[in-house]
Amino acid sequence: MKYRSLMLVTTLSVMAFSSSAMALDGITLEGGTTNESTEAYRLAAQFEFGSTLWRSDGGAVALDGYWDAGYTYWQDLDTQSLSLTPMFRLQFGPDNGGVTPFLEAGIGAAVFSESNLDDRRDLGSNFQFEDRIGAGLRFASGSELGLRYYHYSNAGIEQPNQGINKAALYYRFNI
Repeated sequence: MKYRSLMLVTTLSVMAFSSSAMALDGITLEGGTTNESTEAYRLAAQFEFGSTLWRSDGGAVALDGYWDAGYTYWQDLDTQSLSLTPMFRLQFGPDNGGVTPFLEAGIGAAVFSESNLDDRRDLGSNFQFEDRIGAGLRFASGSELGLRYYHYSNAGIEQPNQGINKAALYYRFNI
């Protein structure tokens, strides 16, 4: 299973980095709490899709996105994870250099270094799907402040499939 997980993450990475616009666009620092009441810290890099996917007729609502590649340290759970997730962001308000609220969501892949999290939770496999929703504010500088909710699960590929959840606060630095 570890070989299949490695192959999947490698394939997703190649897909992500084969885009025409692959310059680093942001770095995110994040801290959160899991449903196991432990802390989790994340460092990630973002790569914008490079174009707006959709814009309302008046221009006040826009859909764009980015690839998010991250490393998470799960304190007290004796594990770490790497993830790659395409994120879709719905922005509200004209892009006029002010503060713009947004909602975001994405489903990607994560590989955990351990599947049995400190004898508290058994994920069943090292490979997990990463489901994520969030909300935040984008500032004129391009930086962001927001909240996210994560759910990790192997979708029943292997048993047990206990999964793990995380709520987090993040700050994204525009590069």
